[in-house]
Amino acid sequence: MSDRTAATPLLSVSDLHAWYGESHVLHGMRFDVHAGEVVTLLGRNGAGKTTTLKSIMGVMARRTGSVRLRGEELIGLSSRHVARRGIAWCPEERGIFASLDVRENLLLPPVVGEGGLTVEQIFDLFPNLRERLHSQGTKLSGGEQQMLAIGRILRTGARVLLLDEPTEGLAPVIVQQIGAMIHRLKALGFTIVLVEQNFHAAASVADRHYIVEQGRVVDQIDNSQLGNSMDKLHRYLGV
Repeated sequence: MSDRTAATPLLSVSDLHAWYGESHVLHGMRFDVHAGEVVTLLGRNGAGKTTTLKSIMGVMARRTGSVRLRGEELIGLSSRHVARRGIAWCPEERGIFASLDVRENLLLPPVVGEGGLTVEQIFDLFPNLRERLHSQGTKLSGGEQQMLAIGRILRTGARVLLLDEPTEGLAPVIVQQIGAMIHRLKALGFTIVLVEQNFHAAASVADRHYIVEQGRVVDQIDNSQLGNSMDKLHRYLGV
């Protein structure tokens, strides 16, 4: 048994169910994430990946099962209290405030713990933001808005990051920048759950991949085994 397998997971999701109204979307999601790992949730559109992140974050009105962070049960906590435990979510729609400039958007979320990046460190990760400091948030390009959305949560001190489709619709050069940023965050000790449609972007940064179908995990593939798993991935994802 490897050290990682034997270690207690930092984040553990077990038998997680979630509903939109009467529609049952998650059917027993189950996966673990160890400290300092980057893991992906891969699957086709509608598989339940984004709903899983929302359920972890506590923004789903109806969910059951277990989500544990450092052994503490989060099911039943509001999203505000989940955030204060050190989890941050960067949604696909980014949530940039049009009435605020870049600096104001960055400074908006409250600090929830020690270890957050300073504004200068965020600018080192995303030099574009320094150049657009006083620009209205929604006047930025799509790639710059994504950098701002990620940078904003890095300030808070959260050490577990839920990133939903961070490369969606972005130019290849920006996708490379986002990938380099995730590598740097991993080196800094952040733990990341990444939802991605871009399999090649995901493969460049992740330690492990969980395959999601119809609201449940159906397979797990270590990044080191990707070369031997492409036929299987093609069946799952059509890549």
